[in-house]
Amino acid sequence: MILKNGIKPGKYSHGIYCMPVLPDFYVTHQWLRELKSTGIKTLVGVYFKINTDELVYAGKYGQNHKHITLGKAIAEIMEIKDPLGYELIIDRKIEAKEITKIKLLPQNIGWRYMPDSHNRKPCICEYCIRGTIKADRLRRKNV
Repeated sequence: MILKNGIKPGKYSHGIYCMPVLPDFYVTHQWLRELKSTGIKTLVGVYFKINTDELVYAGKYGQNHKHITLGKAIAEIMEIKDPLGYELIIDRKIEAKEITKIKLLPQNIGWRYMPDSHNRKPCICEYCIRGTIKADRLRRKNV
């Protein structure tokens, strides 16, 4: 369906979230595990090509985003010390003719919750750990 119809923003989203293909495979696909936490079992990579002069919203997750050209956003990602959590948002439909390939990806790549979450203790309040893997174990450990 994607190859035929392209990708359009979701009902409740402001655009299409994406990452450019970078020399670092991990940084390019860093969002995979976080997106899987919504309950989707298998995600694929949809690769598309758009003009570098196109305006996108760029920034780190949870921070203000700048409205800059795609070329500047890519240069910024490659220059910053820690690109984990960086995202691009395209506020239009990706046409089918712009899609170059769809690829099955390793399903265990990326971070969960937030970049560097493995260096922090998880919050064990009922809201934060509801439905998470090993929630009972965390509750028992921290009681």
